[in-house]
Amino acid sequence: MPDFAQRGPITTLHDLGTVGSIRLESLLRESVDKYPIGMVLPITAADMRAKAFERIAGELSKATYLKTSVVVLNRAESVEDYREALRRVAPMGPATQVLWTDGPRGQQALADLTDAGFGVSIPGKGRAVWFAFGFLLADPTLRAFVLQDGDIENYDTDMLVRLCLPMAHPGMDFDFCKAFYARCTTKMHGRVVRLLVVPLVRALISVMGNDPYLVFLRSFRYPLAGEFAITSTLARSNRIPCDWGLEVGTLAEVFRNTSPKRVAQVDIARLYDHKHQPLSLEDADHGLMKMAADILANIIRTLTSRGMVFSTGTFISLRSAYLRLAQDAVRQYDADSLMNGLTYDRHSEEQAVEGFAEQITQTGIRVQENPSDGPTLPTWTRVVTVLPEFPQRLRQIAADDLAEYGE
Repeated sequence: MPDFAQRGPITTLHDLGTVGSIRLESLLRESVDKYPIGMVLPITAADMRAKAFERIAGELSKATYLKTSVVVLNRAESVEDYREALRRVAPMGPATQVLWTDGPRGQQALADLTDAGFGVSIPGKGRAVWFAFGFLLADPTLRAFVLQDGDIENYDTDMLVRLCLPMAHPGMDFDFCKAFYARCTTKMHGRVVRLLVVPLVRALISVMGNDPYLVFLRSFRYPLAGEFAITSTLARSNRIPCDWGLEVGTLAEVFRNTSPKRVAQVDIARLYDHKHQPLSLEDADHGLMKMAADILANIIRTLTSRGMVFSTGTFISLRSAYLRLAQDAVRQYDADSLMNGLTYDRHSEEQAVEGFAEQITQTGIRVQENPSDGPTLPTWTRVVTVLPEFPQRLRQIAADDLAEYGE
């Protein structure tokens, strides 16, 4: 996205096409000597067996500038799944370890956390990332953690380099760096960002005013990007949602725990593609409708915690404002697709907007009935206060599982 625009309080790092990947990687290798970085790669059994993962593991074999990497295997209950994961991550080298959360040791660790009063019962990507942060916090020399998704079909390490460099380079001083990219193949993807989050934030500003958090959220070009880098200090302090609100919830915690001027977003790829969720208009508990509901609930609860009051009338106004802005966006995306030779199903896009609008009403009712926080995991600061050795225990779990089940 070659432009110079800096919109809002965060810094946008563009790809202007003026520097090669070899130069950027060289800068990163120089920087990590004094700023070691660990990588997080959460995967499920289905992810590791998908065609994309073979490419990802092969590309990451080149990432020798990372001090350590942890592959968190979740939604994988059999020893055979674990052994297959070991085989599939082997190209990444000896600095990569597999943390199996569904194995006997992982499940015992979860039980011990529950017994200590921590709510960690909801599985998914959020919990996998949370476990990985704990694993990496056992190494006090690591300055930052970088999260990569395990289902990127056109993955290459240039994406990783561009995400790590703003954290590690001594000429920059960011606490958090978020990826952005264009999600498009022969058509535009990223419907939840394009058709829900962007017009929703604009609608919230028009109805509720220019709250600093909304201005912060509006500054991100792709707020639902799964890839980000974060300092170890901030990772220790942030609470992590364990539903589809993971990405916007992370941004809310970053806004709460650091200054927006210490936040950046970086263009990591001209095109980016990974697996797509079904719209699920008839089933609000699955697919994009479930994702939309979790995102809406997280944003509303964040604003409520900032002192905003939502009444039934507020949600009626919000839905009306959202519909107008989202329908305008459909017209814009239709024109943009035409100019770029992309297929665009305007009727399907309009149906998605109508479904998202209904979720605003339904989620609003649900949050009013239960205004307390949604499902979030405890901060690692809180965990180590009660269980000081738990990060080291996660390292030991990975080592013991490898010794017992590895081939």
